[in-house]
Amino acid sequence: MRSRIRPTALAVFVALVVALVPSALLAQGLTRAVPESVGMSSERLERLTDALQGYVDDGQMAGAVAIVVRRGRIAYLEAVGQRDVASASPMGTDAIFRIASQTKALASTGVMLLQEEGRLLITDPVGDYLPAFKNTTVAEPNDSGGYDVVPPRRPITIRDLLTHTAGISYGSGPAADKWQEAEITGWYFADRDETVGDVMSRLAELPLDAHPGEAWIYGYNTDILGAMIEEISGQTLGAFLGERLLGPLGMDDTHFFVPAGKVHRLATVYSSTDDGGIERAPDPGHMVGQGAYVHGPRKSFSGGAGLLSTATDYATFLQMMLNGGTFDGTRVLSRKTVESMTVDHLDGIAFRSGQGFGLGFSIMENPAALGLPASKGEYGWGGAYHSTYWVDPAEEMVVVYLTQLIPARGIDDHGKLRTLIHQAIID
Repeated sequence: MRSRIRPTALAVFVALVVALVPSALLAQGLTRAVPESVGMSSERLERLTDALQGYVDDGQMAGAVAIVVRRGRIAYLEAVGQRDVASASPMGTDAIFRIASQTKALASTGVMLLQEEGRLLITDPVGDYLPAFKNTTVAEPNDSGGYDVVPPRRPITIRDLLTHTAGISYGSGPAADKWQEAEITGWYFADRDETVGDVMSRLAELPLDAHPGEAWIYGYNTDILGAMIEEISGQTLGAFLGERLLGPLGMDDTHFFVPAGKVHRLATVYSSTDDGGIERAPDPGHMVGQGAYVHGPRKSFSGGAGLLSTATDYATFLQMMLNGGTFDGTRVLSRKTVESMTVDHLDGIAFRSGQGFGLGFSIMENPAALGLPASKGEYGWGGAYHSTYWVDPAEEMVVVYLTQLIPARGIDDHGKLRTLIHQAIID
Protein backbone atom coordinates (compact mmCIF):
# COMPACT_ATOMS: atom_id res chain seq x y z
CA MET A 1 0.00 0.00 0.00
CA ARG A 2 1.28 3.47 -0.89
CA SER A 3 1.91 5.77 2.03
CA ARG A 4 -0.21 8.92 2.09
CA ILE A 5 0.81 12.31 3.32
CA ARG A 6 -1.82 13.80 5.54
CA PRO A 7 -3.17 17.22 4.42
CA THR A 8 -1.63 18.93 7.44
CA ALA A 9 1.75 17.31 6.80
CA LEU A 10 1.56 18.21 3.13
CA ALA A 11 0.88 21.83 4.03
CA VAL A 12 3.93 21.89 6.29
CA PHE A 13 6.06 20.31 3.54
CA VAL A 14 4.93 22.88 0.97
CA ALA A 15 5.56 25.72 3.41
CA LEU A 16 9.10 24.46 4.03
CA VAL A 17 9.80 24.20 0.31
CA VAL A 18 8.48 27.73 -0.28
CA ALA A 19 10.59 29.05 2.59
CA LEU A 20 13.73 27.59 1.00
CA VAL A 21 13.03 29.02 -2.46
CA PRO A 22 14.61 32.46 -3.04
CA SER A 23 12.01 35.22 -3.03
CA ALA A 24 13.19 36.31 -6.48
CA LEU A 25 11.94 32.99 -7.86
CA LEU A 26 8.56 33.33 -6.18
CA ALA A 27 7.83 36.79 -7.60
CA GLN A 28 8.49 36.51 -11.31
CA GLY A 29 6.14 39.25 -12.43
CA LEU A 30 4.49 39.04 -15.83
CA THR A 31 5.98 36.32 -18.03
CA ARG A 32 5.73 35.68 -21.75
CA ALA A 33 3.60 32.98 -23.29
CA VAL A 34 3.21 31.60 -26.78
CA PRO A 35 0.13 33.55 -27.92
CA GLU A 36 -1.71 30.39 -28.95
CA SER A 37 -1.42 29.05 -25.39
CA VAL A 38 -3.57 31.95 -24.17
CA GLY A 39 -6.01 31.95 -27.07
CA MET A 40 -4.35 34.44 -29.40
CA SER A 41 -2.82 34.07 -32.84
CA SER A 42 0.88 34.84 -33.38
CA GLU A 43 0.26 35.41 -37.07
CA ARG A 44 -2.65 37.76 -36.47
CA LEU A 45 -0.71 39.73 -33.84
CA GLU A 46 1.90 40.46 -36.51
CA ARG A 47 -0.77 42.62 -38.16
CA LEU A 48 -0.66 44.86 -35.09
CA THR A 49 3.12 45.20 -35.29
CA ASP A 50 2.90 46.00 -38.99
CA ALA A 51 0.25 48.66 -38.38
CA LEU A 52 2.20 50.34 -35.59
CA GLN A 53 5.37 50.26 -37.65
CA GLY A 54 3.39 51.83 -40.47
CA TYR A 55 2.68 54.92 -38.40
CA VAL A 56 6.42 55.24 -37.78
CA ASP A 57 7.28 54.72 -41.45
CA ASP A 58 4.70 57.34 -42.45
CA GLY A 59 6.24 59.84 -40.04
CA GLN A 60 3.12 60.14 -37.86
CA MET A 61 4.88 59.11 -34.67
CA ALA A 62 8.43 58.45 -33.51
CA GLY A 63 7.79 55.18 -31.69
CA ALA A 64 5.57 53.28 -29.29
CA VAL A 65 5.35 50.21 -27.05
CA ALA A 66 2.30 47.96 -26.78
CA ILE A 67 1.65 45.05 -24.44
CA VAL A 68 -1.22 42.56 -24.36
CA VAL A 69 -1.58 40.31 -21.34
CA ARG A 70 -4.11 37.47 -21.57
CA ARG A 71 -4.93 35.01 -18.82
CA GLY A 72 -2.09 36.43 -16.78
CA ARG A 73 0.66 35.94 -19.40
CA ILE A 74 2.23 38.31 -21.91
CA ALA A 75 0.90 37.36 -25.33
CA TYR A 76 2.37 40.42 -27.04
CA LEU A 77 5.07 42.95 -26.12
CA GLU A 78 6.61 44.94 -28.95
CA ALA A 79 8.40 48.25 -29.46
CA VAL A 80 8.41 50.09 -32.77
CA GLY A 81 10.29 53.14 -34.01
CA GLN A 82 12.66 55.29 -32.04
CA ARG A 83 12.85 56.53 -28.47
CA ASP A 84 14.60 59.63 -29.80
CA VAL A 85 14.77 60.48 -33.49
CA ALA A 86 17.68 62.93 -33.39
CA SER A 87 20.04 60.43 -31.79
CA ALA A 88 18.58 57.48 -33.74
CA SER A 89 17.99 55.66 -30.43
CA PRO A 90 15.71 52.66 -31.00
CA MET A 91 12.58 52.29 -28.89
CA GLY A 92 12.93 49.50 -26.35
CA THR A 93 10.19 47.59 -24.60
CA ASP A 94 11.63 48.97 -21.33
CA ALA A 95 11.36 52.60 -22.46
CA ILE A 96 10.04 55.02 -19.83
CA PHE A 97 7.10 57.22 -20.80
CA ARG A 98 5.31 60.16 -19.21
CA ILE A 99 1.92 58.57 -18.56
CA ALA A 100 0.10 61.79 -17.56
CA SER A 101 -3.51 60.97 -16.63
CA GLN A 102 -2.79 57.27 -16.33
CA THR A 103 -1.44 58.43 -12.96
CA LYS A 104 -5.04 58.98 -11.85
CA ALA A 105 -5.83 55.27 -11.51
CA LEU A 106 -2.79 54.75 -9.28
CA ALA A 107 -3.57 57.74 -7.05
CA SER A 108 -7.21 56.66 -6.86
CA THR A 109 -6.02 53.24 -5.73
CA GLY A 110 -4.04 55.03 -3.02
CA VAL A 111 -7.29 56.54 -1.72
CA MET A 112 -8.91 53.11 -1.64
CA LEU A 113 -5.95 51.73 0.31
CA LEU A 114 -6.59 54.38 2.97
CA GLN A 115 -10.26 53.43 3.07
CA GLU A 116 -9.30 49.79 3.55
CA GLU A 117 -7.14 50.85 6.50
CA GLY A 118 -10.10 52.64 8.07
CA ARG A 119 -8.54 56.08 7.69
CA LEU A 120 -11.34 57.56 5.57
CA LEU A 121 -14.63 56.84 3.82
CA ILE A 122 -15.03 57.98 0.25
CA THR A 123 -18.43 59.36 1.22
CA ASP A 124 -16.70 61.82 3.60
CA PRO A 125 -16.46 65.52 2.76
CA VAL A 126 -12.99 66.41 1.47
CA GLY A 127 -12.96 69.32 3.91
CA ASP A 128 -12.69 66.85 6.78
CA TYR A 129 -9.13 66.14 5.64
CA LEU A 130 -8.22 69.31 3.73
CA PRO A 131 -9.79 72.22 5.69
CA ALA A 132 -9.31 74.62 2.75
CA PHE A 133 -12.18 72.78 1.01
CA LYS A 134 -14.71 73.32 3.81
CA ASN A 135 -16.01 76.59 2.33
CA THR A 136 -15.86 76.39 -1.44
CA THR A 137 -17.89 78.48 -3.90
CA VAL A 138 -19.39 77.95 -7.36
CA ALA A 139 -19.41 80.23 -10.42
CA GLU A 140 -22.93 80.27 -11.90
CA PRO A 141 -23.30 81.91 -15.35
CA ASN A 142 -25.75 84.84 -15.29
CA ASP A 143 -27.88 86.60 -17.91
CA SER A 144 -25.35 89.40 -18.44
CA GLY A 145 -22.68 87.05 -19.80
CA GLY A 146 -20.74 86.93 -16.57
CA TYR A 147 -21.13 84.77 -13.50
CA ASP A 148 -22.28 84.98 -9.91
CA VAL A 149 -20.29 83.39 -7.10
CA VAL A 150 -22.62 81.34 -4.89
CA PRO A 151 -22.28 78.72 -2.13
CA PRO A 152 -22.31 75.06 -3.25
CA ARG A 153 -25.51 73.08 -2.74
CA ARG A 154 -23.50 70.51 -0.79
CA PRO A 155 -19.87 69.85 0.16
CA ILE A 156 -17.44 68.05 -2.13
CA THR A 157 -16.98 64.40 -1.16
CA ILE A 158 -14.00 62.16 -1.83
CA ARG A 159 -16.17 60.11 -4.19
CA ASP A 160 -16.93 63.28 -6.17
CA LEU A 161 -13.19 63.65 -6.77
CA LEU A 162 -12.76 59.99 -7.69
CA THR A 163 -15.56 60.23 -10.27
CA HIS A 164 -14.76 63.76 -11.55
CA THR A 165 -18.12 65.08 -10.40
CA ALA A 166 -16.79 67.68 -7.93
CA GLY A 167 -17.32 70.54 -10.40
CA ILE A 168 -13.58 71.14 -10.85
CA SER A 169 -11.93 71.60 -14.25
CA TYR A 170 -8.38 72.51 -15.29
CA GLY A 171 -9.30 76.17 -15.07
CA SER A 172 -11.56 76.44 -18.12
CA GLY A 173 -14.90 77.15 -16.43
CA PRO A 174 -17.02 80.31 -16.01
CA ALA A 175 -14.44 81.83 -13.62
CA ALA A 176 -11.46 81.09 -15.87
CA ASP A 177 -10.20 84.64 -15.34
CA LYS A 178 -9.71 84.02 -11.63
CA TRP A 179 -8.00 80.66 -12.25
CA GLN A 180 -5.59 82.26 -14.71
CA GLU A 181 -4.86 85.06 -12.27
CA ALA A 182 -4.05 82.44 -9.62
CA GLU A 183 -1.79 80.64 -12.14
CA ILE A 184 -3.74 77.40 -11.76
CA THR A 185 -4.43 76.15 -15.28
CA GLY A 186 -3.24 73.09 -17.15
CA TRP A 187 -2.20 69.77 -15.63
CA TYR A 188 1.60 70.03 -15.58
CA PHE A 189 3.31 70.21 -12.18
CA ALA A 190 6.85 68.87 -12.70
CA ASP A 191 8.33 72.35 -13.08
CA ARG A 192 6.65 73.85 -9.98
CA ASP A 193 8.87 74.79 -7.05
CA GLU A 194 6.07 74.11 -4.57
CA THR A 195 4.04 71.14 -3.42
CA VAL A 196 0.77 70.11 -5.03
CA GLY A 197 -0.82 70.59 -1.60
CA ASP A 198 0.13 74.26 -1.66
CA VAL A 199 -1.43 74.68 -5.12
CA MET A 200 -4.59 72.83 -4.13
CA SER A 201 -5.02 75.05 -1.06
CA ARG A 202 -5.08 78.07 -3.37
CA LEU A 203 -7.41 76.26 -5.76
CA ALA A 204 -9.94 75.78 -2.94
CA GLU A 205 -10.40 79.56 -2.86
CA LEU A 206 -11.45 79.73 -6.53
CA PRO A 207 -15.05 79.39 -7.77
CA LEU A 208 -15.85 75.90 -9.02
CA ASP A 209 -17.32 75.23 -12.47
CA ALA A 210 -20.42 73.42 -11.19
CA HIS A 211 -22.14 72.27 -8.01
CA PRO A 212 -20.69 69.03 -6.60
CA GLY A 213 -22.41 65.87 -7.81
CA GLU A 214 -24.20 67.48 -10.75
CA ALA A 215 -21.86 67.19 -13.75
CA TRP A 216 -18.88 65.21 -14.98
CA ILE A 217 -16.03 67.71 -15.36
CA TYR A 218 -12.44 66.62 -15.94
CA GLY A 219 -9.84 68.49 -13.97
CA TYR A 220 -7.72 68.71 -10.81
CA ASN A 221 -9.84 66.21 -8.89
CA THR A 222 -7.12 63.58 -8.54
CA ASP A 223 -4.46 66.17 -7.67
CA ILE A 224 -6.66 67.12 -4.71
CA LEU A 225 -6.83 63.43 -3.80
CA GLY A 226 -3.04 63.27 -3.95
CA ALA A 227 -2.77 66.24 -1.59
CA MET A 228 -5.24 64.53 0.72
CA ILE A 229 -3.20 61.32 0.71
CA GLU A 230 -0.13 63.33 1.69
CA GLU A 231 -2.02 65.04 4.51
CA ILE A 232 -3.44 61.79 5.93
CA SER A 233 -0.32 59.66 5.52
CA GLY A 234 2.31 62.24 6.43
CA GLN A 235 4.29 61.12 3.37
CA THR A 236 4.80 62.53 -0.09
CA LEU A 237 2.54 60.91 -2.65
CA GLY A 238 5.63 59.37 -4.22
CA ALA A 239 6.69 57.76 -0.95
CA PHE A 240 3.15 56.58 -0.13
CA LEU A 241 2.51 54.95 -3.51
CA GLY A 242 6.00 53.50 -3.53
CA GLU A 243 5.46 51.83 -0.17
CA ARG A 244 1.85 50.71 -0.54
CA LEU A 245 1.45 50.01 -4.26
CA LEU A 246 4.48 50.26 -6.55
CA GLY A 247 6.86 48.38 -4.26
CA PRO A 248 4.54 45.46 -3.47
CA LEU A 249 3.81 45.04 -7.19
CA GLY A 250 7.46 45.25 -8.23
CA MET A 251 6.80 48.33 -10.38
CA ASP A 252 10.42 49.40 -10.14
CA ASP A 253 10.34 51.61 -13.25
CA THR A 254 7.42 53.80 -12.16
CA HIS A 255 8.51 57.18 -10.76
CA PHE A 256 7.38 60.78 -10.42
CA PHE A 257 10.86 61.93 -11.43
CA VAL A 258 13.36 59.93 -13.48
CA PRO A 259 16.33 58.51 -11.52
CA ALA A 260 19.69 59.50 -13.00
CA GLY A 261 20.50 55.94 -13.99
CA LYS A 262 17.34 55.62 -16.09
CA VAL A 263 17.39 58.91 -18.01
CA HIS A 264 18.73 57.12 -21.10
CA ARG A 265 15.46 55.15 -21.27
CA LEU A 266 13.14 58.20 -21.23
CA ALA A 267 11.23 58.59 -24.50
CA THR A 268 11.27 61.99 -26.17
CA VAL A 269 8.03 63.94 -26.62
CA TYR A 270 6.89 64.88 -30.12
CA SER A 271 4.03 66.95 -31.53
CA SER A 272 1.93 66.42 -34.64
CA THR A 273 2.48 69.06 -37.32
CA ASP A 274 0.03 70.57 -39.77
CA ASP A 275 1.55 68.63 -42.67
CA GLY A 276 0.93 65.24 -41.02
CA GLY A 277 4.42 64.76 -39.62
CA ILE A 278 5.95 65.25 -36.18
CA GLU A 279 8.43 67.58 -34.55
CA ARG A 280 10.25 67.48 -31.23
CA ALA A 281 8.22 69.21 -28.53
CA PRO A 282 9.67 72.38 -26.96
CA ASP A 283 12.52 71.88 -24.49
CA PRO A 284 12.02 72.68 -21.68
CA GLY A 285 8.62 74.05 -22.72
CA HIS A 286 5.61 74.19 -20.42
CA MET A 287 3.52 71.00 -20.20
CA VAL A 288 5.39 68.98 -22.83
CA GLY A 289 8.96 69.76 -21.80
CA GLN A 290 11.73 67.20 -21.94
CA GLY A 291 13.65 68.31 -18.86
CA ALA A 292 11.52 68.97 -15.77
CA TYR A 293 11.02 65.28 -14.99
CA VAL A 294 14.80 64.95 -14.93
CA HIS A 295 16.15 68.31 -13.75
CA GLY A 296 13.09 69.92 -12.14
CA PRO A 297 12.57 70.94 -8.49
CA ARG A 298 11.11 67.49 -7.62
CA LYS A 299 8.65 68.99 -5.16
CA SER A 300 5.28 68.43 -6.82
CA PHE A 301 3.94 64.88 -6.83
CA SER A 302 0.94 65.22 -9.11
CA GLY A 303 -1.71 62.56 -8.50
CA GLY A 304 -3.47 63.70 -11.64
CA ALA A 305 -0.70 63.52 -14.21
CA GLY A 306 2.77 63.21 -12.68
CA LEU A 307 4.00 59.63 -13.07
CA LEU A 308 6.34 58.02 -15.58
CA SER A 309 6.23 54.30 -16.24
CA THR A 310 6.83 51.43 -18.64
CA ALA A 311 4.28 49.31 -20.48
CA THR A 312 5.12 46.25 -18.41
CA ASP A 313 4.95 48.10 -15.09
CA TYR A 314 1.56 49.57 -15.88
CA ALA A 315 0.25 46.24 -17.15
CA THR A 316 1.34 44.71 -13.83
CA PHE A 317 -0.87 47.18 -11.96
CA LEU A 318 -3.80 46.43 -14.26
CA GLN A 319 -3.29 42.69 -13.92
CA MET A 320 -3.53 43.09 -10.15
CA MET A 321 -6.90 44.79 -10.70
CA LEU A 322 -8.02 42.04 -13.08
CA ASN A 323 -6.96 39.45 -10.50
CA GLY A 324 -9.29 40.99 -7.93
CA GLY A 325 -6.56 42.78 -5.97
CA THR A 326 -3.68 40.28 -5.98
CA PHE A 327 -0.51 39.75 -7.98
CA ASP A 328 2.22 37.14 -7.59
CA GLY A 329 0.73 36.06 -4.28
CA THR A 330 0.65 39.59 -2.87
CA ARG A 331 -2.73 41.06 -1.98
CA VAL A 332 -2.86 44.81 -2.55
CA LEU A 333 -6.62 45.42 -2.50
CA SER A 334 -9.63 43.39 -1.47
CA ARG A 335 -11.82 41.90 -4.16
CA LYS A 336 -14.74 44.06 -3.04
CA THR A 337 -12.66 47.24 -3.35
CA VAL A 338 -11.76 46.33 -6.93
CA GLU A 339 -15.42 45.64 -7.66
CA SER A 340 -16.39 49.03 -6.25
CA MET A 341 -13.76 50.84 -8.32
CA THR A 342 -14.79 49.22 -11.60
CA VAL A 343 -18.54 49.84 -11.71
CA ASP A 344 -20.37 52.99 -12.76
CA HIS A 345 -20.87 55.55 -9.97
CA LEU A 346 -22.39 58.38 -12.03
CA ASP A 347 -26.04 57.51 -11.34
CA GLY A 348 -27.32 59.14 -14.51
CA ILE A 349 -24.84 62.05 -14.77
CA ALA A 350 -24.02 62.53 -18.47
CA PHE A 351 -20.66 61.21 -19.63
CA ARG A 352 -19.72 59.44 -22.87
CA SER A 353 -22.22 57.51 -24.94
CA GLY A 354 -22.36 53.92 -23.70
CA GLN A 355 -19.95 54.53 -20.83
CA GLY A 356 -20.04 55.30 -17.14
CA PHE A 357 -17.30 56.24 -14.72
CA GLY A 358 -16.08 54.39 -11.65
CA LEU A 359 -13.49 55.27 -9.03
CA GLY A 360 -10.62 56.21 -11.32
CA PHE A 361 -11.68 54.45 -14.55
CA SER A 362 -14.18 54.82 -17.36
CA ILE A 363 -16.56 51.86 -17.51
CA MET A 364 -17.92 50.28 -20.70
CA GLU A 365 -21.68 49.85 -20.32
CA ASN A 366 -22.76 49.42 -23.94
CA PRO A 367 -19.98 48.34 -26.34
CA ALA A 368 -22.17 48.97 -29.39
CA ALA A 369 -22.07 52.70 -28.66
CA LEU A 370 -18.29 52.67 -29.20
CA GLY A 371 -18.61 51.19 -32.65
CA LEU A 372 -15.41 49.15 -32.19
CA PRO A 373 -14.77 45.77 -30.52
CA ALA A 374 -15.16 45.93 -26.74
CA SER A 375 -16.77 44.08 -23.84
CA LYS A 376 -19.37 45.14 -21.31
CA GLY A 377 -17.58 45.77 -18.02
CA GLU A 378 -14.30 46.79 -19.64
CA TYR A 379 -12.55 49.65 -17.80
CA GLY A 380 -9.67 51.96 -18.68
CA TRP A 381 -8.47 55.45 -19.50
CA GLY A 382 -5.45 57.14 -21.12
CA GLY A 383 -3.00 60.01 -20.94
CA ALA A 384 -2.33 63.38 -22.56
CA TYR A 385 0.73 62.09 -24.40
CA HIS A 386 -1.57 59.87 -26.52
CA SER A 387 -1.33 56.73 -24.40
CA THR A 388 -4.25 54.43 -23.64
CA TYR A 389 -5.08 51.26 -21.71
CA TRP A 390 -7.96 49.00 -20.86
CA VAL A 391 -8.83 45.92 -18.81
CA ASP A 392 -11.32 43.44 -20.26
CA PRO A 393 -12.50 41.00 -17.57
CA ALA A 394 -14.68 39.08 -20.04
CA GLU A 395 -11.65 38.33 -22.22
CA GLU A 396 -9.22 38.07 -19.25
CA MET A 397 -7.11 40.67 -21.02
CA VAL A 398 -5.02 43.75 -20.21
CA VAL A 399 -3.81 46.19 -22.90
CA VAL A 400 -1.36 49.09 -22.48
CA TYR A 401 -0.21 51.32 -25.32
CA LEU A 402 2.39 54.03 -24.68
CA THR A 403 3.72 56.73 -26.97
CA GLN A 404 4.75 60.40 -26.54
CA LEU A 405 2.75 62.54 -28.95
CA ILE A 406 1.07 65.79 -27.89
CA PRO A 407 -0.95 67.07 -29.56
CA ALA A 408 -1.76 63.96 -31.62
CA ARG A 409 -3.62 64.95 -34.78
CA GLY A 410 -4.82 62.89 -37.74
CA ILE A 411 -3.66 59.53 -36.38
CA ASP A 412 -6.06 56.62 -35.90
CA ASP A 413 -3.71 54.29 -34.03
CA HIS A 414 -5.98 53.87 -30.99
CA GLY A 415 -8.79 52.47 -33.12
CA LYS A 416 -6.44 50.20 -35.07
CA LEU A 417 -4.88 49.01 -31.81
CA ARG A 418 -8.27 47.95 -30.50
CA THR A 419 -9.45 46.22 -33.65
CA LEU A 420 -6.19 44.42 -34.36
CA ILE A 421 -5.91 43.08 -30.82
CA HIS A 422 -9.45 41.76 -30.88
CA GLN A 423 -9.05 40.11 -34.30
CA ALA A 424 -6.10 38.17 -32.88
CA ILE A 425 -8.30 36.39 -30.28
CA ILE A 426 -8.86 32.84 -31.59
CA ASP A 427 -10.25 30.80 -28.69
